[in-house]
Amino acid sequence: MDEKQLSKLISLTEQSLLDDLSIESINHGDPVRVEATPEGWRLLGAGNYAGVFVHGDYPDVAVKVYAEGREGWENECEVYRRIGHHSAYSACYSAGMYNGHSYLILKRLKGKTLYQCVLDGDVIPKQVIDDIDEALDYARSQGLNPHDVHGKNVMVKDGRGLVVDISDFLKGDSCTMWDDLKKAYNRIYMPFMSKKPVPVPEWVMNGVRKGYRWMRHSSVLGRSSSS
Repeated sequence: MDEKQLSKLISLTEQSLLDDLSIESINHGDPVRVEATPEGWRLLGAGNYAGVFVHGDYPDVAVKVYAEGREGWENECEVYRRIGHHSAYSACYSAGMYNGHSYLILKRLKGKTLYQCVLDGDVIPKQVIDDIDEALDYARSQGLNPHDVHGKNVMVKDGRGLVVDISDFLKGDSCTMWDDLKKAYNRIYMPFMSKKPVPVPEWVMNGVRKGYRWMRHSSVLGRSSSS
């Protein structure tokens, strides 16, 4: 994106999106609430910190807007600065603050999450896992700590792996989510599902997710009590 295009997009973001956007964080443990999306924009998704939007005239660009009072914007800017340009990650074209909103203008990653692939019964090639492994090693080489890397935060695009959310890569504590997902891929998906994958009902996936969270929480409590 050249400077002229970027300048136009920044102006459009601030005057068309942020002037009229209503985005709130009601509960820090729940996704932010977007009450109204201005005309011409579409909400791609909402996380615990921010909402992500796309404009019809810029389908390859995503604008991530933090809810007022939510921390993390400065850290995410720093993460993108360290990541620089890498094929498995998005890139940050610009970041700013306007009308009480902190925002980032990002290269939009298009693909299907590993979570959605399992729901739909799509094949997840081994190359995808290898690509994400390499991308996470690259992040570590830049002084980052891959964190919160799970099935909804990684994608498949044309048989290659992408890492979607890197906002928590400055956190200092260890996170085993990606290693746990790889174990499930190698021990369950590859031997039983890779050759003839079938759609998995969402209620089953939700049950697996809740069970995994319970086991991780129990593990953390166990380590705390023994220390």
